[in-house]
Order: sequence, then structure tokens, then C-alpha cells
Amino acid sequence: MSESLEELQAFHWMMDMLQTVDVGIVVLDREFRVKVWNGFMESHSGMLPSDVRDKTLFTLFPDITESWFAQKARPVFELKTRAFMTWEQRPYLFKFPNYRPITGNEQYMYQNITLSPLVSANGRVENISMMIYDVTDIAAGKKQLEAIQVAQSEALERQQDMF
Repeated sequence: MSESLEELQAFHWMMDMLQTVDVGIVVLDREFRVKVWNGFMESHSGMLPSDVRDKTLFTLFPDITESWFAQKARPVFELKTRAFMTWEQRPYLFKFPNYRPITGNEQYMYQNITLSPLVSANGRVENISMMIYDVTDIAAGKKQLEAIQVAQSEALERQQDMF
């Protein structure tokens, strides 16, 4: 098999993996226009890649504050470092419905987000990737644990007040 055919096949299965991985992957340029929108994002947003390509994130999702997001992304572009957003800081960036409503009580998908620089051949960062992780089960579990701890603490206080 020729080397170029092997490279093409490797590229094909990598693209297939990008589309089917259970993590949202979005690539944004410096103006925050969408360049890549994978299957996870399509499935949870209901928007096709062809519908979102070259549109700004803020046009597609007006709930995202442009100045806040730009401030988060600035070090990724300028310093070539990663930036993180956790569900504890902000429950979600994308207001996707919880797709496990029977097993969970949460209305929306809790998300952890990682912004990573994509360094081009000239050494500049013209695009960043955004990886969106569904952490709804983790968030729901932590919230339940905290509620149990509060209830136990209140019960202990009531018990101590009785004596």
C-alpha cells in the first residue's frame, strides 16, 4: 500500500474519531467564528456543522457574554496556554438539556470546558480548540452529597439543642 494511501486512511479514521468521541469539540478563530463543530455538539445543540460554520459563537449562543469569553480566551491566543472553566465556576457554557432526565434531576448539562491553543506552522495561534465535557453525573453526585451533609449537620444541631 502506498504511503499517501495510508496517510489518507489514517486521516479518515482520525476524522471519524473526532466526530464520534463523547466530548464536544469546537474550533474557533480569533474572531470566535466556528471552524469545526463535531458530532457531540451537533447532537446536543441540534445545529449542523454547515449551520454554524463561520458564524460567531455569540451569534449562535447569545447567552455567552462576549467580553467574559474573550477574556478567558486571550491567554490561550497570546500566551499559548490552556484555560479552564469548571462547572463549579459556571454550571454550563452551552445551555444543553440534560439528556438523561430519567436518571438525573438536573435540567441542563453541567460542563467542564478546556480551551487549548492550536499553533500553526508559523508558530502563531490563529485558532483555539474548545473541548466540552459532560460532567452532569459528577455535579449531581456532589450536589446530593452536599445536601446530605447539610441535612446531617442540621439534624445534629437539633439533637444537641434537645440536651
